[in-house]
Amino acid sequence: MPSAWLDLYKVLNHGPDLVLLISRDMQQNNIYGFLKRKRCIQTTVEFQNQTNPSKKQTQKKIQNFCCIHTQEKPHVCEICNKAFSRNSTLRKHLRIHTQEKPHVCEICNKAFSHSGNLNSHLRIHNQEKPHICEICNKAFSQSGYLKLHLGIHTQEKPHVCEICNKAFSRNSALRKHLRIHTQEKPHVCEICNKAFSESGNLNSHLRIHTQEKPHICEICNKAFSLKSTLKKHLRIHTLEKPHVCEICNKAFSQSGHLNSHLHIHIQEKSHICEICNKAFSRNWTLKKHLLIHTQEKPHVCKICNKAFSQSGHLSLHLRIHTQEKPHVCEICNKAFSQSGNLSSHLHIHTQEKPHICEICNKAFSQKSTLKKHLLIHTRGNPHVC
Repeated sequence: MPSAWLDLYKVLNHGPDLVLLISRDMQQNNIYGFLKRKRCIQTTVEFQNQTNPSKKQTQKKIQNFCCIHTQEKPHVCEICNKAFSRNSTLRKHLRIHTQEKPHVCEICNKAFSHSGNLNSHLRIHNQEKPHICEICNKAFSQSGYLKLHLGIHTQEKPHVCEICNKAFSRNSALRKHLRIHTQEKPHVCEICNKAFSESGNLNSHLRIHTQEKPHICEICNKAFSLKSTLKKHLRIHTLEKPHVCEICNKAFSQSGHLNSHLHIHIQEKSHICEICNKAFSRNWTLKKHLLIHTQEKPHVCKICNKAFSQSGHLSLHLRIHTQEKPHVCEICNKAFSQSGNLSSHLHIHTQEKPHICEICNKAFSQKSTLKKHLLIHTRGNPHVC
């Protein structure tokens, strides 16, 4: 009996049925017969059919199969000492260290270290989504994405943080979360040495240096470096305001604007100016206020040298030079440089008059018109009511 068969017999002596199959093949000296059988009962490792495999190929298959059962890992990485049962797996692993990516997408030239990753990537181009959720019929390009999606239905979160007990559906999400506690930031920018806890944040940061803006608005063609910024920008065109104040029902396009608005209801003003004792609900509002006392104007226009105390004011001023008017009325196509001007303009179409005179209750569509009207009551003195 060949030595390879002896090794295989010792490893696979799991039960009478399997032993009978092996014994019969060994009696017939049919080394290919077993390799063509359905699957191993214990490991469910399937042997693919081969047309007339060589003796060397067969010997290698048996050796690999034995390593699966014996947990033997004879192939060791010389760089990190990680061990593998197969030499082919070691070769793939080495690409982590060498950064070798031999598998290139012919459509977009993106490179991958493994052929399987390339095959998964190609589904982005051909829109193939063979993995379907049996609960909601949502389709995915990769089985891994489907598994992650199923956690939404099951609400299962088996991965728990040992520090704060927060639970996660994915182990990768737990690993990222742990960096909050460890302050680990393994992803470092090679240009400015700024460090990040996640690779995605580093990729986004790199666009500051490269000036790359791959996310383009289909309505006005304005480009953005981040997809999230494009989403926020689109609300200028759609007038979508998903963030609603639970106290007064006022709606906002961004969550940050809602948070700022909530301070009006809270009335908490813990940030006090040391010069004039004026109180503010937010620290950054106090910082802006202090510029009144210091007369500091650090933001300077490179075209006309006009200086501003706030960067936002400079950004608005630049539109005078660029003639940029990104805020467009969807009814009459009139364009405006500021979103506030567009909002005021829309009152003409909606006939809305939100600005009311407290003296005579006359209503106006624009605040500036109300101010002019008040001069009637104050006899031309804008500072006396």
